[in-house]
Amino acid sequence: MPLPRIQRGELWRVDLGYLGKVRPVLVVSVPFLENERTLCIVVPHTNSPRGTRFEVAVPHAALPAGVFDVQQTAAVQAVKFIQRLGTLNADLMSIIEHALAKVLGLKLDEGQQ
Repeated sequence: MPLPRIQRGELWRVDLGYLGKVRPVLVVSVPFLENERTLCIVVPHTNSPRGTRFEVAVPHAALPAGVFDVQQTAAVQAVKFIQRLGTLNADLMSIIEHALAKVLGLKLDEGQQ
């Protein structure tokens, strides 16, 4: 079975394994090329928020109530992707990108803050 075409900004249902369960994720990496590992960097969505500074509520019709937890960002094999749920627009992706920069200690360009 061919691997799905997975794009940055897409929402997918993914099997994150025993501890992570099957849950929605947001893809934050660029697509892999044929000669690269078939890994995607994702941010999991949870409906059990803890109120941390690394949780981001981003509304989307395909998602239940909850938050993206950028502290749980992970690399997931493309074979674990089950179903495409939709795509986030650029404004919503920007919110996630700022949260990722915060958890990674990265400084954004002044025009992006």
